[in-house]
Amino acid sequence: MDLKEIQNLIKFVAKSGASEVKLEMDDVKITIKTGSDSETTIVHQVPTQQMAQPVAAPAPIAEAPVPAAAPAPAAPATSDDSKYITIKSPIIGTFYRKPSPDKPLFVEVGQTIAEGDVLCIIEAMKLFNEIESEVSGKIVKILVDDSSPVEFDQPLFLVDPS
Repeated sequence: MDLKEIQNLIKFVAKSGASEVKLEMDDVKITIKTGSDSETTIVHQVPTQQMAQPVAAPAPIAEAPVPAAAPAPAAPATSDDSKYITIKSPIIGTFYRKPSPDKPLFVEVGQTIAEGDVLCIIEAMKLFNEIESEVSGKIVKILVDDSSPVEFDQPLFLVDPS
């Protein structure tokens, strides 16, 4: 079970309203407990047998060339944006461009920002985290739609530091 599947399971349990869910598979045991104010996730990895590891080793080697081919088409797009600073998500959560639905956007394309300016909010487990700029410059591109889920280290903004 990979990290994305575990994250989706946590989101599903949180939305379902269940107070506790236990899932046991061959190599993973997961317990998700939800309370009134907090959510706890416990993941236990059970070590696999020594004999099973050599059998599993050839599979990742065969898959390695597939991800390597994916970045090649993205490389030209990245080279165009190489002069810009990318502001990335420090956490997993839901990206919001406004403090509330009836308030104006934190930042827009073309706007000049300074260090410490709030760029967006990322909601994680019912906590709203203000994401502040660590650089000064001008917003060139906003890479995420409002109310979209974001992953850790996902690019959010491109900033021209000049």
